[in-house]
Amino acid sequence: MRRLSLDLQFFSGEKTEKATPKKREDAKKKGQTAKSQDVNTAIILLAVFLFFTFGSSYIGNIVFDLFRQSFQEYMLMEVTENTVQVITMDLMKELALLLGPIMLVAMVAGIAANYIQVGVMFTTKPLEPKLEKIDPIKGFKRIFSLRAIVELLKSILKISFIGAITFVVLWTNIEEVLSLSFKSVGDSLIVMSKLAVQMGIAASLALLFLSVFDYLYQKFDFEKNIRMSKQDLKDEHKNIEGDPLIKSKIKQRQREMAMRRMMQEVPEADVVITNPTHFAIALKYDETKRDAPYVVAKGVDYLAQKIKYIAKENDVVMVENRPLARSLYDAAEVGDTVPEEFFKAVAEILAYVYRIQNKL
Repeated sequence: MRRLSLDLQFFSGEKTEKATPKKREDAKKKGQTAKSQDVNTAIILLAVFLFFTFGSSYIGNIVFDLFRQSFQEYMLMEVTENTVQVITMDLMKELALLLGPIMLVAMVAGIAANYIQVGVMFTTKPLEPKLEKIDPIKGFKRIFSLRAIVELLKSILKISFIGAITFVVLWTNIEEVLSLSFKSVGDSLIVMSKLAVQMGIAASLALLFLSVFDYLYQKFDFEKNIRMSKQDLKDEHKNIEGDPLIKSKIKQRQREMAMRRMMQEVPEADVVITNPTHFAIALKYDETKRDAPYVVAKGVDYLAQKIKYIAKENDVVMVENRPLARSLYDAAEVGDTVPEEFFKAVAEILAYVYRIQNKL
């Protein structure tokens, strides 16, 4: 029964195997990775509110100067084209000084949050338009999918958790909240700013705590989505290593070409040493190319008979020496120089061949 179940999984294409490194790399190139947007939001909010905490004097001075200039200088100016231009430019500069550091902190925090989760990744695939995103059927499936239900539950949990945290912060400072009506406008603004920053930091920490679980869920969901079936693994292996049938045909073609080249060298050989039936080694000595004889062809059984046939057709001398033929076949490949231990035996054979051919 277990074997039958495994066979059914294989043929049904059920994705039960972990993704390979190549599958992960391909998914990363498409911008698909385990990432929680809640982690980004929590880290950005926490960084911004911490900046409010430590940079409150800087922000307060800019806001105070902005209101002072507005009520003491701008309101007393005549409304003309030049004054409107001057006021606009001044306000733009002040707003840049006020919002620039906040946006810079948020940008750095966002980059850091993404780097923590996915590292360095540059891709434009998520920005490419996809017609399937406007498909109403697929959109309906996304709305009523399990992932949509999980996102809804996460949103409810975040609202409840953060709402409870902010309520605790307000409740612990209830006396200051109730005494706001007896304070001046400046003191009331200071108290509300302090409470807002405290609630922001507390809510950011709460969201960061929840985002850890969201990241774990996103990682689990990502691993589940990139799982592979046994057939996928087999296809990927074929794509990487090549189809075994094609590889075998390529190797066969290479062997045929090598054998053809080898047979073309046999007529140029000086001698063919034979077994005499099983082995044949064709040797050549050219002092302008090498200092010692070298193997131009070798073969066993059918290939040996073919070497001998070509040698006979081209009047190449054949010498029978069973131990030398077997030893040379095992010790040297085509194109190799004859090993040193065979120099004496080969020299004697070549001397015999040269005597026959009157080359001495």
